[in-house]
Amino acid sequence: MKSVSVARRHSFGAALALVFAAGLSGCQMIDASTGAFMPSSNPVTVDSVSRGNRLARQAGQQHPRILQTYGGEYSDPKLERMVAKVVGSLTFEDQNTAPAYRITILNSPNVNAFALPGGYLYVTRGLLALANDSAELAAVLAHEMAHVTANHGIERQRKEAEEKLANKVVTEVLGQDAETQSALVRGKLRLAQFSRNQELEADRIGIKTVANSGYDAFAAARFLQAMDSYQGFRSVSGATDASLDFLASHPNAPRRIELAQRHAREMEQPGSGNRDRDSFLTGIDGMIYGDSPEEGFVRGRDFLHPGLGVAFRVPDGFIIDNSAKAVTAVGPGDIAIRFDGATVPESTPLTQYLTSGWVAGLEPGSIREFTLNGRPAAKARAAADNWKFDVTVIRSGGQVYRLLTAAPATSTELDAVAGDVGQTFRILSSTERAALKPLRIRVITVQPGETLGSLAARMKGVDRKVELFRLLNALGPGGTPSVGTKVKIITDE
Repeated sequence: MKSVSVARRHSFGAALALVFAAGLSGCQMIDASTGAFMPSSNPVTVDSVSRGNRLARQAGQQHPRILQTYGGEYSDPKLERMVAKVVGSLTFEDQNTAPAYRITILNSPNVNAFALPGGYLYVTRGLLALANDSAELAAVLAHEMAHVTANHGIERQRKEAEEKLANKVVTEVLGQDAETQSALVRGKLRLAQFSRNQELEADRIGIKTVANSGYDAFAAARFLQAMDSYQGFRSVSGATDASLDFLASHPNAPRRIELAQRHAREMEQPGSGNRDRDSFLTGIDGMIYGDSPEEGFVRGRDFLHPGLGVAFRVPDGFIIDNSAKAVTAVGPGDIAIRFDGATVPESTPLTQYLTSGWVAGLEPGSIREFTLNGRPAAKARAAADNWKFDVTVIRSGGQVYRLLTAAPATSTELDAVAGDVGQTFRILSSTERAALKPLRIRVITVQPGETLGSLAARMKGVDRKVELFRLLNALGPGGTPSVGTKVKIITDE
């Protein structure tokens, strides 16, 4: 979590949005006031054009907004050299005069890659963690570059210009707060996705490019299959902001995988292309996995933020979703929890802050002050539509932390869940903060006697270790790691 915002997840997230009447100062947002390209889950690409073209200038203007949306730039010289090597190996027959690409690795656990005109190319560390060799990375990047060379962005712009009604509806229903502006941007671009035919054309061009560059042409089909497994895993385990993922704009049907395999067979025989796995794994070894320290860490049912110095635990059965915008959790009985913070002058009483207009449907008679684990606190009830809310605020110096619990109006569990979460909120000691470390990808060599189970057991800070180990290392249900091969594990060491 980096800032105050209203995160949405299924109907629970929508309920959380109902209780907030306005955003707070310091809230990050994506500026939707211009018609230029906005960062989103969609790979925003247009025709490759000369440096002085208006579209290229617009793309350059979007770079800071993309960094804001995806957690900034991830700096790792070793990793950057690996990615640059892959991009430099790609050869485009129809793009002999293409500009040099400016490659940015985004500090986001979401799995995505996209391109902008003028040579802007982006890939998230989440995608790098999922890939298993240079050929797979080349296949993804060649696909995004193919959208550029095939002029798909021009058609996308025309379609985007026709989607005015959706913006109006979102504005009227949700108001003008920062999260609403972000919803406007993302909604607009979701409606302007590339068509299925454009995706298939980009697949075909990308696979040809990969093969001509000497990489394994079958890498595209492999990564599409990895994405399919990833989608199944995250649908059960919870996830970061799904709208920022590759899957949000790239339909992953079995037919598409089949076509990718067919295109590859037209290029070469299986096993004849270069995968360059060792070079890729060397590049990602030590890369941060999952949440960054700036956003705090999720460890099972616990959320711990070394920067803010706070921690809390959600009840059993709840799944935490930590994004750059806010921390939410959903659990049994359609109950949702949201956590964020705001800067409030110490001279402002918490009771006054609760009634300052940021809570819609507040019940003034329910406000009460109390002490929570040695910290001044206050709470109140609120109601909106068919939902009811417990709003708890806790002061720590000039910072006020907010715990919002939402439940259906008919639920009898609101007080119990809100009380359980509130009682676990605490300020971390300096020793605890110093001991918190991010999870990282570590590449190890399988030794004699080691099994899939023993390798997965070496992972730390993650749930469903065997399933995640299989996913990260592209091992099918019957697959096992061979002695002497390199595999990825997740650990804080």
